[in-house]
Amino acid sequence: MKLRFFEDAHILVVDDVDANTYFLERILTDAGYVNVETVNDARQVLPVFETFQPDIVLLDIRMPHLDGFDVMHQLMARMDHDTPVPIIVLTADLDPDKRLQALTLGAKDFVTKPFDKVEVRLRIMNQLETRALQLRLNKQRNNLEEEVSARTKELNDARLEMLERLALAAEYRDDATGQHALRVGSFSAVLASALELPDEDVECIRKAAQLHDIGKIGIPDHILQKPGRLTHAEFAFIKRHTDIGARILSGSTTRLLQMAEDIALSHHERWDGTGYAGLPAKHVPICARIVAVADAFDAMTHDRPYRKALPPELAAAEIKNQNARQFDPDVVDAFLRTESLTGLHEVLAREVVDLTGS
Repeated sequence: MKLRFFEDAHILVVDDVDANTYFLERILTDAGYVNVETVNDARQVLPVFETFQPDIVLLDIRMPHLDGFDVMHQLMARMDHDTPVPIIVLTADLDPDKRLQALTLGAKDFVTKPFDKVEVRLRIMNQLETRALQLRLNKQRNNLEEEVSARTKELNDARLEMLERLALAAEYRDDATGQHALRVGSFSAVLASALELPDEDVECIRKAAQLHDIGKIGIPDHILQKPGRLTHAEFAFIKRHTDIGARILSGSTTRLLQMAEDIALSHHERWDGTGYAGLPAKHVPICARIVAVADAFDAMTHDRPYRKALPPELAAAEIKNQNARQFDPDVVDAFLRTESLTGLHEVLAREVVDLTGS
């Protein structure tokens, strides 16, 4: 907001007596004020106030139609409470109760009738100085809030980028493209949206799901990239990536990383309770159940060291076959409700290209 004060200030004078408004206008113009507006009908104060946008209001109390208290009620309802426009009450013999009422309604000062030129100028100057300071402080506060908000967003973006790059670092070890994490995030968001989760949850799942396999950082390459079938001991070792990922992400106070921790820990749990940790379905968060389907579909439709990619329709059939066994029936239903799976697969691939700028 533009800071206006002293001679450039907008001053609104409200009094039903023409002689009073004329005299006050002369006092103000003689003092160098160039933006003075007068109103004799109290019913016109509000529209004039909104268009003129005064920095100070000189207000008579005893007026027909609406008295000064009624006008103050109207004005206070339209003011910015952080920087209210000061009101100076014009009075001849206002009793103590009326003065208290005026102060309670927001009046900042009083000018007695008949008007003394020096007193009028000084009281107006004092209130304008106070208003100028309020406006300046409010502007500084707003600027500071904007700066803090921008810095906070910058820090959050940087933190998220670091986590995404850490997830990609893990993925590069068993995904030549390094895009598995992005695809799982995108597909998880599609399923979350199909389940009609709130938009905020959908976006959180999109980001958190990308960290689902971050624990693979702790798995040796000879196991992670083994082209053949894993031994029982090797499979037991690779299962540890869920615990490792959860430990990496644990202890955060942010919702995103808390969700990412849940997903990393539980995305290999099964609906029938025979997953990595053997958790019952009711103990597995919905975000992890969603990622379980997205991760399985993406893994089946892309080459792995131990097998070639399946066509999307065969992968979809396997997802359907594992309904109520490996996967949550509601998530499988959301998966099957998506339109052409081949088309979806292609859309997700294009989205990942857009995200990476490839």
